[in-house]
Amino acid sequence: MSTGILYHCFGITGRGIHHVHSRFERGRTIFRIDQDPTTLECPLCGSRQVRKKGKVFRSFMTLPIGLRPTIIEFPIQRVLCLSCKIIRQVKIGFAEPNRGYTKRFEHYVLALSGHTTILDVARHLGISWHTVKEIQKKHLSRKFLNPSLRELKWIAIDEISIGHGHKYLTVVLDLDSGAVVFVGEGKGVDALKLFWKRLKASRARIQAVAMDMSPAYIAAVGEHLPNATIVFDHFHVIKLFNDKLSKLRRDLYREATDLLHKKILKGTRWLLLKNPENLRDVKNERSRLEEALSINKPLATAYYMKEDLRLLWSFSDKASAEAHLEDWIVQAEASGIRMLKHFANTLRIHKRGILAYYDHRISTGPLEGTNNKIKTLQRQAYGFRDHAFFILRIYALHTTRYELLG
Repeated sequence: MSTGILYHCFGITGRGIHHVHSRFERGRTIFRIDQDPTTLECPLCGSRQVRKKGKVFRSFMTLPIGLRPTIIEFPIQRVLCLSCKIIRQVKIGFAEPNRGYTKRFEHYVLALSGHTTILDVARHLGISWHTVKEIQKKHLSRKFLNPSLRELKWIAIDEISIGHGHKYLTVVLDLDSGAVVFVGEGKGVDALKLFWKRLKASRARIQAVAMDMSPAYIAAVGEHLPNATIVFDHFHVIKLFNDKLSKLRRDLYREATDLLHKKILKGTRWLLLKNPENLRDVKNERSRLEEALSINKPLATAYYMKEDLRLLWSFSDKASAEAHLEDWIVQAEASGIRMLKHFANTLRIHKRGILAYYDHRISTGPLEGTNNKIKTLQRQAYGFRDHAFFILRIYALHTTRYELLG
């Protein structure tokens, strides 16, 4: 076999390396290679003034031929450098240190991983699941572990629950590229400490941050990004109102003395939270909701106020939106319903951040989509035993072009 085939087909490189013989053994193709003694050099200083000090026999898995696994056998020479006075193995260019496979095999594993699961790749190549995972982990670490923050302009911050026992991750998303740029352990301000440190070192000029109305996040962003605009996401505003609406329904159900009214109110929670256009006539959802609203004026008022609040983000200019918000707050305060009055106060306090949407039309919507991908990734992998590998997979989510499989 020529050295050209070794190089072009299997990526075997190195001065003086040549093919010795081939054999077939237990369903495998085995190539024996060796190195010309006259080409040996010190792996540290590159000196050719060396003496041979024995060999270390190594086997490397490389690209399969057909359905046969292929092995490269190579007795690696140990040399004493007369300049360094140190004994070392000579360098090999076709495999990483302490690895039982070639670089070309590693690239092949990564290429297959883009189309199928870790387990399927392992079965196809006849290697362990852990070998495939470690190859992926090393690649992801090299490519995604410390993403650049210098070009960030618009970001979104949110937290996600990743399992039982109140385990959380805090995720920061670049809204321009859709890439996750930071994953912090836990939730709240402490989870973002490293992010603020890296962001300061990057000298990035953040223009706006989309997030929920968490006082901790507001304080942290105000401290570390004093010139950035805080945009309170409309999804979280409506979600907060829905939580209040659900509590109002529970309170009204508990206070109701008429059994018929209790029966009508029972089971209407999801109908109240649904957008009107999503109500299904097949299950009589619209008529059931209308019946519940007709017998309870406070509930009806709160429900229609919710629908009116949703219009806040549909205006073409900020002035119209501000007028609508002011009118909503006045109506809520005049309703006499405690829940609406408290929520009106919340909106008044956070008015600036809510209307900032019209200055920077961003939201945490893309991050909500990323959080759903994270949950899908975790579920389809039946959980991750290697937490560091899980974090790396999250960093690489924006490059994923195939169905998320673990």
